[in-house]
Amino acid sequence: MSDTPCQRSLYQPFDCEIITVTDLTSAEKLFRVRRMDGLPLGHLPGQFVQVSLLGWGEAPISVASSPTREGAFELGVRNAGSLTSAMHLMQAGDTFGVRGPFGRSFDLQRLHGQDLLLISGGCGLAPLRSLIQYCEDRPDEFDQITVLYGAKSPGDRLFKDELAAWEASARFACSLTVDSVPGGDCFSGSVGLITALIPPLTIVPENTVAVVIGPPAMYRAVIAELKKKELGPERIVVSLERQMRCGVGKCGHCTIEHLYCCQDGPVFWLDEIEHLRGAL
Repeated sequence: MSDTPCQRSLYQPFDCEIITVTDLTSAEKLFRVRRMDGLPLGHLPGQFVQVSLLGWGEAPISVASSPTREGAFELGVRNAGSLTSAMHLMQAGDTFGVRGPFGRSFDLQRLHGQDLLLISGGCGLAPLRSLIQYCEDRPDEFDQITVLYGAKSPGDRLFKDELAAWEASARFACSLTVDSVPGGDCFSGSVGLITALIPPLTIVPENTVAVVIGPPAMYRAVIAELKKKELGPERIVVSLERQMRCGVGKCGHCTIEHLYCCQDGPVFWLDEIEHLRGAL
């Protein structure tokens, strides 16, 4: 019996063509991509893919768009290594390999009907954007949606046009902050750590789920502020970064004690992992 296309995509890359490449910051680009076989990626918000380039290897990259946006998918790519550096030289019409999608997505059934507090820092906005777009396209499935985003500086903010649209939207409450403003930058927004955006919020703990994605240093401080708002670990979701080299639970590089981040995550409920050594 031959493998299905979905099974083959776990081990054998399929070819994808770049539709557009957009600069997000000096270090990040957004790649709009389509499968050359015409099939949808078949992902859910929160999942990732393994991107490969001949001669450069393979790297895990979060999907930055919602499956509700049909016809293509998007990848936010930071220039952080040999493969991503090579990707940053690519243009529309170029191709690369993709395996996946992999990992556990956001539990959309558990999020249904809840107030959502969506918190991201730095490039964590890319995977969170997949859930934000899903909320935009399925507005009847969720109650109040609040987006908090923090970046190092004004120039480091991702998806600046979309952030402005979310701030102006009646559907979202959106607050932004930057750690600092370099001399010469023009910025009139909030300056300070993202944790400062949480205390002013009015949260109904029994009807709220918080989703947190960002650099590792951000998690403990943000989670501490959420617990002050009486959000229990069963109502806090995190997405964790690890060296997910295979995506299929074979290589062991992404283990967190008995869990494989590439299969059991990268999305976890906090009560599943906060007691595990090295999880946060």
